[in-house]
Amino acid sequence: MSQPTITAPKAVVELTAADLKGPGVVHCPNPLMPLWSNHPRVFIDVASTGEGRCPYCGTGYRLKAGEKVKGGH
Repeated sequence: MSQPTITAPKAVVELTAADLKGPGVVHCPNPLMPLWSNHPRVFIDVASTGEGRCPYCGTGYRLKAGEKVKGGH
């Protein structure tokens, strides 16, 4: 039995805190992706670890170095 292969994200999108939707969340597909590559919208939490990955297309999202996400209300 072979081991599963863990691949690197296809693309990595660096974000500022202002790019996040809601409390530390980004959605994929993002507005810059071509229409043909759309998949169901998923919300990815990047606030807790500073990065996340789309389960559909493998796009990685991470906060730029030094960015801080403000707390909720």
